[in-house]
Amino acid sequence: MTDVVIFQELDCDNGKKVGLITLNSPKSLNALSGDMVALLYPQLITWQQQQDIAAVFLQGEGEKAFCAGGDIVHLYSAMKNSTMKSNSSNENSVDNLNAGSQFAPEIKDYFTQEYQLDFLIHTFNKPFIVWGSGIVMGGGLGMLVAGSHRVVTENSRIAMPEISIGLFPDVGASYFLNKMPPGCGLFLALTGASINAADAKYCRLADYFVEQQHKDDLLIQLKMINWGETIPLNHDKTSQLLQEFERSSASKLPMSPLKEHQPLISTFVEKQALTDVLAAILSVETEDKWLSRAQKSLKNGSALSAQLAYSQLAKGKGMSLADCFRMELNLAVKCGYFGEFLEGVRALLIDKDNSPKWRYSSVELIDGKVLNWFFESTWSESEHPLAKLT
Repeated sequence: MTDVVIFQELDCDNGKKVGLITLNSPKSLNALSGDMVALLYPQLITWQQQQDIAAVFLQGEGEKAFCAGGDIVHLYSAMKNSTMKSNSSNENSVDNLNAGSQFAPEIKDYFTQEYQLDFLIHTFNKPFIVWGSGIVMGGGLGMLVAGSHRVVTENSRIAMPEISIGLFPDVGASYFLNKMPPGCGLFLALTGASINAADAKYCRLADYFVEQQHKDDLLIQLKMINWGETIPLNHDKTSQLLQEFERSSASKLPMSPLKEHQPLISTFVEKQALTDVLAAILSVETEDKWLSRAQKSLKNGSALSAQLAYSQLAKGKGMSLADCFRMELNLAVKCGYFGEFLEGVRALLIDKDNSPKWRYSSVELIDGKVLNWFFESTWSESEHPLAKLT
């Protein structure tokens, strides 16, 4: 059986090493499976403590994708067996909420371990370079944005498309979407819009643009760095090297549709209510392909996902990263129970009919009790599976 993650230690000229990680499931676009997470976390703990490891480099196998998201297909059966028994009526949805004391353990375990991995990368004490080339979505973006040195290429295609599968932007999105230029985070959450390398730099998801053809040379030169014993110095040396590569790639940086449309996007979120925000986005008459695709994703997406994204970003403002992950885990297990996530995965990835039967046709139909239930904590503070994140 092929290893789903390949770990290598590259010998450097001065006796140090660079830990090289390759997500090795190109047929699934390197989707982040539970098996991958179970391998990644302990190895990173080891390398964080290993004195001769100077830096870590994370990549995906092949040029098509770094990581196309979490391997949610494997969660489908667990959700199917534990989803709230209800038809599409709002009344039944509200009545059955409190029956959800038995959330699928597979859902809880997968998202707990994924968020622990993301948090570890965010707080890793050595240079952590993420090569975010090709498709980077959902769980892949969670790892990219967590790195200390986040690299995108001319092939990068990045999105948080959860509105299309009845989920919500997770993997720390409550934190990092709030760090973007005004309006951009909410717009990307509501539309699942695809962005490129220039967009990623503009909205602070990436630090460096380097052409794909330079990756092998970058790895060679990482081995030539005269790594020191102090971590801040090694961070500086990594940054200097990546800046040199970025300068040689600058002419290939694409235009940024997100930056171009940001003045318009900022007017959308000036509205007081989510219904007004959605109406403002959908009412724009445009022949711009990027914006029209975003409008289409919003129009066809889950109204519940839109409401959850809107509420989570409002609640996430001012929250610590750890608290954002704790809030998101609570949302994730409830999404796995409520049924909207199940239907989205079915329509997009299982039956592939691309015709999800969403529970709500508009955000106005979402009962306030339902929304409140999603944000009510499933666990006490001390019993939370992510209680130890600090």
